[in-house]
Amino acid sequence: MQISRSKWFQPLLAVGLGVLFLVAMWIGGDARNGLYSLAVMAVFGALILLGGRSETIRGLRGDGRDERFRQIDLAATAIAGSVLIIVIIGAFLVEVARGQDGSPYAALGAVAGVAYLGAIAALRLRS
Repeated sequence: MQISRSKWFQPLLAVGLGVLFLVAMWIGGDARNGLYSLAVMAVFGALILLGGRSETIRGLRGDGRDERFRQIDLAATAIAGSVLIIVIIGAFLVEVARGQDGSPYAALGAVAGVAYLGAIAALRLRS
C-alpha cells in the first residue's frame, strides 16, 4: 500500500499544513489567525477522513482512485494552474501599473514559466 493511497494521507497532510500555518503566523505575531487556520485545516482533514462513501471524497483521499479519477485530477490540476498563472500575470500588471516593481509576482511567473517549459521538454523526451 502506498502512503498516498491511504485514507489517512490527505487528512494528516491537512493537519500538518495547519500546524505549519499556526507556527508561521505565531512567529509573525498573529497567533489568533494561526489557530483559526489550524482549525480550518483540521476540519477539512476531518471531512476528508470521515467523508464516507462519497466517490469524490474517496478520490481526493486517495483510497478511491481509479483511471477516471486520475484523469479528473489531472484536468483539475491543469485548470487550477492556468487560473493561478492568469492571476499572477494580472497581479504583476497591477503592481507595475501602480509604479511598483512587480515583485513577488514576477518571480512567481518566472517559476511557472520555467516549470512549464521544463515539463514540456521532459514529457516530449518521454513520448
